[in-house]
Amino acid sequence: MRLTEVDVLRGFALFGITLVNTVGITGMPTSGPDDGLGHWAYETLLHQRFFPIFSFLFGLSFGLFLDGVQSQTHSPRLVMLARLGFLIPLGALHRLFQPREVLLTYAVVGLVVLLPASLIPGWRLILTLGGVATAVAAAVGGITLIPGLFLVGFGAARYGVEKLLGLSTGRIRNVLGVTGVLAVALNSLQIGKGVDSGSVPATVAGLATAAAYVAAVVLLMRTRIRRALGALAPLGRTALTGYLAATLLILAADRLLRIGDEPDYGMAFSTGAGVFLVELAFSWLWLRRARYGPFEWAWRCLTWWRIVPNGRG
Repeated sequence: MRLTEVDVLRGFALFGITLVNTVGITGMPTSGPDDGLGHWAYETLLHQRFFPIFSFLFGLSFGLFLDGVQSQTHSPRLVMLARLGFLIPLGALHRLFQPREVLLTYAVVGLVVLLPASLIPGWRLILTLGGVATAVAAAVGGITLIPGLFLVGFGAARYGVEKLLGLSTGRIRNVLGVTGVLAVALNSLQIGKGVDSGSVPATVAGLATAAAYVAAVVLLMRTRIRRALGALAPLGRTALTGYLAATLLILAADRLLRIGDEPDYGMAFSTGAGVFLVELAFSWLWLRRARYGPFEWAWRCLTWWRIVPNGRG
């Protein structure tokens, strides 16, 4: 089952992650003697603002995939064990090029947290555990947020993605209003006080901003620009391929542009946007003839331990 809104959200998250990774992979200094607009745009609009969305969607996709294989196997958890297990060597290999990559962490946390959580009936306890774990992890931030966000996403899948997407426009506007006000207040605090990106206020600001982004995208998908946003869906369907390819493209660009030599946010953002457009164009062209992206297809074949058809004909 493909949900366009979920694919669009994943493509949107990958856009922000690509910009952030352009800074991280190149080793560009994120501060200087005079931190200006670029620095604070990075810290309050991008850094730690998109990986929560990606993590939430990973947990959500875990639930959707687990539901989807129920009719195909008598051992759906063994299938998920294989799926997460094969992500470990892929993440380890990717880490040679991108030390801060998340696939390895996602695979390990998925095995330790999501698989056991799949034994819990219903959605309430899973969602509660996810919320508590996320709140506790906010004191530390970073990758400690991943287990809680995975559980929140998995709990949302158990509740029903279509029910969530079917919430009234008024309710989603209320969510956007609350999270938006909180994000603006905390981001303003971060700028005004020069709060470190690893602090509790900055972490909560990141979560609030991520939630506001999700609500905004869902709302915009109900407007006339739905078709324009839908252009992100193919990349959302090939997010693994896009995430891996972006690392190589950023490294290649850095060899030419030397982005990491000094804090030049204009150059970093322009490069990241260019890489993203390459990812987007590739996803559109590839999916015209295939059902899955290259790495998505390989991952699926390993998961099922057989060659999975990938052609559209």
